[in-house]
Amino acid sequence: MLEVGNISRFPSVGNFSSYCRCISSIHTSNGKKKGVGNTKNGNKYLAWAFMEASNFARIYSEKANAYYQRKSQKTNPVVARKALANKIARACYYIMKDQVPYREEALFS
Repeated sequence: MLEVGNISRFPSVGNFSSYCRCISSIHTSNGKKKGVGNTKNGNKYLAWAFMEASNFARIYSEKANAYYQRKSQKTNPVVARKALANKIARACYYIMKDQVPYREEALFS
């Protein structure tokens, strides 16, 4: 919360995920790469923290590990870890915005 500041400055969960560098900034059109956005935009400390959270979630949470395994079968493991980090970042946004406790069953259902 200290690194984010006031959560209401992010109008949507996508803006928060982008700020946390959990979303790629590749621009495509008709399946072709048309450019890349500003990849260094956002908070590098939150990017690191959410990647670490995804690594620990894989170890200590069976549901998170199952989600990671499904993703890593379809793509490479780094992308799967980043997808898990994005899922955790989205959950953190709603936890801070709505002031609700963390529920693993809601995250991985």
